[in-house]
Amino acid sequence: MSSTERTPKPKEMQDQRALPVLPVRDTVLFPHAVLPLTVGRESSVQLINSLGEDKTIVVVAQREARVDAPQPSDLYTVGTSAVVHKVVKMPNQSLFVFAEGLERVRLGEFTQLQPFMRARVLPIPEPPPPGASSEMEALQRNVLTLFQQIVAGSPTLSDELSTVAMNIDEAGRLVDFIASSLPSLSTPDKQDTLETTDVRVRLEKINQHLAKELEVQQLRNKIQSEVQDRVQQTQREYYLREQMKAIQKELGEQDEGQRDVEDLKKKIEEAGMPDEVKKEALKELGRLSRMSPMAADYSLTRNYIEWLAVLPWAKTSGQEIEIPKAKEILDTDHYDLEKVKNRILDYLSVRRLKPNMKGPILCFVGPPGVGKTSLGKSIARALGRKFVRLSLGGVHDEAEIRGHRRTYIGALPGQIIQGIRRAETKDPVFMLDEIDKVGRDFRGDPASALLEALDPEQNSTFRDNYLDVTFDLSKVLFITTANMLDPIAEPLRDRMEIIELQGYTEEEKVHIAFQYLIPRQIDENGIMPEQIEFPEEGVRYVIRHYTREAGVRNLERNIGTICRKQARRLAEGKNEKLVVTKEIIQEFLGGIKIRSEGEIEERTERPGVAVGLAWTPAGGDVLFVEANAMKGKGGFTMTGQIGQVMQESMQAALTWVRSNALRLGIADDFFASHDLHIHVPAGAIPKDGPSAGVTMATTLVSLLSGKRIRPLTAMTGEITLSGNVLPVGGIKEKVLAAKRAGVRDVILPAENKMNVEEDLTPEQLENLNIHYVKTIEEAMKISLPEVINTAAAQIIPTPAPGESKENYPNPPVPQPVHARA
Repeated sequence: MSSTERTPKPKEMQDQRALPVLPVRDTVLFPHAVLPLTVGRESSVQLINSLGEDKTIVVVAQREARVDAPQPSDLYTVGTSAVVHKVVKMPNQSLFVFAEGLERVRLGEFTQLQPFMRARVLPIPEPPPPGASSEMEALQRNVLTLFQQIVAGSPTLSDELSTVAMNIDEAGRLVDFIASSLPSLSTPDKQDTLETTDVRVRLEKINQHLAKELEVQQLRNKIQSEVQDRVQQTQREYYLREQMKAIQKELGEQDEGQRDVEDLKKKIEEAGMPDEVKKEALKELGRLSRMSPMAADYSLTRNYIEWLAVLPWAKTSGQEIEIPKAKEILDTDHYDLEKVKNRILDYLSVRRLKPNMKGPILCFVGPPGVGKTSLGKSIARALGRKFVRLSLGGVHDEAEIRGHRRTYIGALPGQIIQGIRRAETKDPVFMLDEIDKVGRDFRGDPASALLEALDPEQNSTFRDNYLDVTFDLSKVLFITTANMLDPIAEPLRDRMEIIELQGYTEEEKVHIAFQYLIPRQIDENGIMPEQIEFPEEGVRYVIRHYTREAGVRNLERNIGTICRKQARRLAEGKNEKLVVTKEIIQEFLGGIKIRSEGEIEERTERPGVAVGLAWTPAGGDVLFVEANAMKGKGGFTMTGQIGQVMQESMQAALTWVRSNALRLGIADDFFASHDLHIHVPAGAIPKDGPSAGVTMATTLVSLLSGKRIRPLTAMTGEITLSGNVLPVGGIKEKVLAAKRAGVRDVILPAENKMNVEEDLTPEQLENLNIHYVKTIEEAMKISLPEVINTAAAQIIPTPAPGESKENYPNPPVPQPVHARA
């Protein structure tokens, strides 16, 4: 029970004695116990020195041991009166005091605080012994037995404590003795025992403490015993091994460690290592032979030697290169991709004439689903080599490429050396997938670690951190893949030969579907070719209304869904052949996902809406640009999650329109009294780049002239403040996106004409009218002919840079015409 300070009655005040109070830390003095105390505080030393013939004091525990100058509120209210028997002065001016507890007392009024505390105390009489009962006797015996077991099992408690406890008959004194003798009992628990006057309650509390202490002691002894047993077992095994070695030596046999050394030496001799590597391997093998198999470095050294021994230092594929066979394999596995196939066949031809040539570093760049990774597998098959693929997406640690040093626990070579080991030849086709998604952080820059491996002039002496010897990678055909070139570091990009894989047209997708995708999905879903039929109209319907991608990944996914639906029908007993019609497609794939027909016409019905062309990592796409005007003070708002470059293009377009306002038929005061807002849906998709400049300017002119842009017309191109149209990138993807969206007229910069002629086939340009322009005025003659034909808004073209001005007459003075906003 906890102590509470009470107000003594007048009679009690007269009976109380004023005694010096000695505060103690982390200990409690019990009645009839002798406690040695070290007294070091100045106030406590003065208290002991002030004692005369009456050596009686009160020993009280502090609530907080950290308090150096305790006040009455820092002390417990119940302590023990004690008599000081002996005082010994120590060299450091402190005192060593022996105090014997007399009885429990309760602190009353403090009559003195300096130089030491003095307080009136009220004795707490010991309650009379309870009547003899079997329950009390059993509880007292159980407490005594538990205490004897703890003393017997503890190396720090003297056996004499058990003898003393057995000779104590009074239950209260027994509890006090045990509580003062247990070092594991905390000060608050001891104080609680001191304040508890009911003997039965005291017995129950100390019984709980003893039971818990005995359980902890038994668990500690069990753990110690297990540890000792393991140590003894280790020593026993050591002695047995030493005896075994001696017996094997007498019999002329080799031990396990010696057999490992012999096996590794044989592997080293057969590995075909260069002299420098072989010298290092034999040096480590010598260290291993002198080690005990029980040594900590034994397994580390053995693993290192094994890595050196298993690498294909001299092993190659050794197959003869057959150009016609390689061409046949490439044509069988992939449709089109002629540029890539020709580059591979060129490499094979040179390799056939010069077998010791260094391998090129090819980088396939293109949108997802165009076959970059599968093309690498086909190249390996055409070359007759092993194929190894390493995905670099999300790799942040340089050690993933170059390995960890052997000083680290669990160190291994980098992924390049591990891939060479898996290939078991020194000239595999090694594909580094998603090289544009390599990250960098505090652990290093993996892209920088790739510089040595992907440099034909350096990779013949590639040094992995784990192996710490050179390995020749010059025979490896490295192929990297990426969706975008921009994230790739310039030094790394400079070491690779870039080969772009463009998106597929609808015709190409139809060919790929019938030649590769449909047969593969029919086979993978366990149905027979005669149980399902894909008409060409059905495949085109899926392409137009359920996919919008440069590759064929989603197309194959949808074909697989249709095949699985047919497999389920067959499993349910419906054995009739399935013809994939539009109705079946909508039933199996759901409603139309992409509305290609009529979308552009619907969205461009009003003035101020133009269709631009954009390049994305997934191929090309159409981009709608919308503008609106309202009464205001000349503000200009741009929305649609657009980047800094695109915002600058909008500002350039607005500047050009304002500078040519009179020629466009726009009143001088229009911009001062109206606010303009340009929005590029969809607002959740980030957009950037300068190629929408022509589209922005056309949108503003359409809005301010009140004329709708020519239907089914899309455009792209960067503009300058003088109205010139500059070339842009991604022409093939943009033109194919326009065709997929149903566009008829495409406006391109004149300098991009060469890209159209080189990258696009007549089939891809079918039903498309390509218009090449040098200035924004020429673009508006095509997209906004009504504005151009209006006399008041006639636009007079300006010469391009470097072009003669003879063909450009002086413009007439325009007459202002108010535009409809």
